[in-house]
Order: sequence, then structure tokens, then C-alpha cells
Amino acid sequence: MMTVLRPALLVIGTLAVLMGLLWTGQGLGLIMWPKSSFMLGDRQWAINGSITAVVGLLLIWLVSRNRSSRE
Repeated sequence: MMTVLRPALLVIGTLAVLMGLLWTGQGLGLIMWPKSSFMLGDRQWAINGSITAVVGLLLIWLVSRNRSSRE
């Protein structure tokens, strides 16, 4: 079961990092796309994005750490 779960968790972690970076960039006004987004220039989305990116990095780290300890 873990062999199926590990790649899925890596994908989820990677997507969380990418999504978090996008939200952070939008919240800080660095990424102004899409023009109609309600997140643009809103510091709360910079905070939400940072938290999401860190959670994604932790998930990737935990899955990778677990893999190396089993090999």
C-alpha cells in the first residue's frame, strides 16, 4: 500500500508547494495573474500561501525521509 501512497503524497506535496508559491506571489502583488483574482495584493493570501508551501515541503521531506530509512 505504501508503494502506491508514496508517489501520490509526493505529487500532493509538490502541488501544495507550487500552489502556495502562486498564492504568496499574488498576495504580495508580485504575480498579477489572473487580473480578476481576489487574492491580488491581499497580505492574508501571502500568509496562506506561505503556510501551504511549507506544509507541502514538509510532506515531501517526510515521504523522502521515510523512503531512505526503509532502503
